[in-house]
Amino acid sequence: MAQPAKSIRCGQRRSFMRRMTRFRDDTDGSVSVEFVMMAPLLFWAFMALYVYFDGYRQSAINLKAAYTISDILSRETGVVDDGYIDSMHSLYDFLIANGTNTQMRISVLRWSDGDDRYYVDWSTSRAWDGTSTLTDGNVMNYADKLPVMSNAVRLILVETRNVYDPVFKVGLGKQTLENFVFTSPRFVQQVVWQS
Repeated sequence: MAQPAKSIRCGQRRSFMRRMTRFRDDTDGSVSVEFVMMAPLLFWAFMALYVYFDGYRQSAINLKAAYTISDILSRETGVVDDGYIDSMHSLYDFLIANGTNTQMRISVLRWSDGDDRYYVDWSTSRAWDGTSTLTDGNVMNYADKLPVMSNAVRLILVETRNVYDPVFKVGLGKQTLENFVFTSPRFVQQVVWQS
């Protein structure tokens, strides 16, 4: 006479549980084999942690450098010219200190209540890809990123770009680090451009 299906399943379950208990309690093994199996995974994990930490570090440095440039410009009471902007780009390169090509665009914008839009007083860039300067025609593309302003109030917009290239290839490719920083002039109504 055949056994009922229920008792066969119970027997299989007990047999499986016995094997799993035996496997859990077994302490025999070879440390060298286990090391060979786990070492590549551990090495990859350490490299990945380093790459991700370094990427966040570089991103924070880039942001702090962009804020520094913006703050310097916000305190400027004299005129700004090409030599001044060149020195700001050199300062940015020095502050991030990673040896890659950097890009910078600096603009002074103002808001008009009557026209309900931003206007560009002046804009200049260094090594900027794409649209090199902001104009009255393209500044409204950035309206959702810009703050709400009072009529005729100006702000300094500093945009920077830099490429982060990880030291190790652990799943993170080259990353473009972009910053978009705006500051109001502190001591004067407008930072004046002299070409």
